Amino acid sequence: MIWLTWRQFRAQATAMYGLLAVLAVVLVIAGRPPHGVVRLAPADSRLYYAGVVVMYLLPAVIGVFWGAPLVTRELEAGTHRLVWNQSVTRARWLATKLAFTGLAAMAAAGSLSLLVTWWAGPVDAASRPATIPVGADTVTGMPDPESFAARISPLLFGARGIAPIGYTAFAFVAGVAAGILLRRTVPAMAVMLAAFAAVQIAVPFAVRPYVIPAIQETVTITAENISKVGVNSSGEVEELAVAGPPGAWVLGNETVDAAGRPATVPSWAAACLLPPPLEQASPSGPVIDRECLTRLADLGYRQRVTYQPAGRFWALQGIETAIFLALSALAARLCLRWIRSRLS
Repeated sequence: MIWLTWRQFRAQATAMYGLLAVLAVVLVIAGRPPHGVVRLAPADSRLYYAGVVVMYLLPAVIGVFWGAPLVTRELEAGTHRLVWNQSVTRARWLATKLAFTGLAAMAAAGSLSLLVTWWAGPVDAASRPATIPVGADTVTGMPDPESFAARISPLLFGARGIAPIGYTAFAFVAGVAAGILLRRTVPAMAVMLAAFAAVQIAVPFAVRPYVIPAIQETVTITAENISKVGVNSSGEVEELAVAGPPGAWVLGNETVDAAGRPATVPSWAAACLLPPPLEQASPSGPVIDRECLTRLADLGYRQRVTYQPAGRFWALQGIETAIFLALSALAARLCLRWIRSRLS
């Protein structure tokens, strides 16, 4: 069975690992960004964001092109009957396919993830809280262009470390399960993509923030740590945020009064927003008077920041990977049961 599985799978495996080798050569030749980087060169910037995109696409691609057709290809061609009429049982036939192809998929995802994590290491190490740049204090809410997202943040977390191994295992087995249930390759691909996308959206916001209790700190509002000022249509300040610790994933950022109760920004704070300079060619909003906003601290207002610190990155990676591997094992168990009862 192992030899037969390899014969059926070798073209896909060769293409995938050949592509990984090419990507490795590209990253090694390009070289890592320098340590302490404050701004990425255009070429490094393209590689940095391309690595994020590829890491998020890889599990879905494997689920679609390796998982969904694994059984449906045999069912549509009728070749499964030839194997099942031999001495090989259905369970052994499917278990061999799942183990051989699944391990190859996980190895590919792990290799690429570790390669991308290594290359982007200097950039991830330089992550810093996003603050409104001094001298360009417009109310945009946009991060400093020289700041880099923390690797624990939702943008990068799934494209670093060992988590892609769990995602790939789940996507692969979910594709196989969809194929067994639907018995058609194209519908199985569509269902697998929808299910995987739903899980990938839900986990970062409904599961990951709570697997380890987040830290809460009450922070003094200063001219240096203001990261965002939200203004409503009436020109009043309705939202204020400060930067979290370096490398942290900020989950909540609310203003509280002297008693620690949630509070709205007082209406007089609108006076801290000045009209943009007349000589500014394309004004993007009013200018923030930082010293004016620090009066909030004098009146007892603080910011309550809820966050996951950078030091929990690997703990969260391990927990999330274990969750996805457990889901993969459960889905594989269901596949083995369905192959006996649903297919003939």
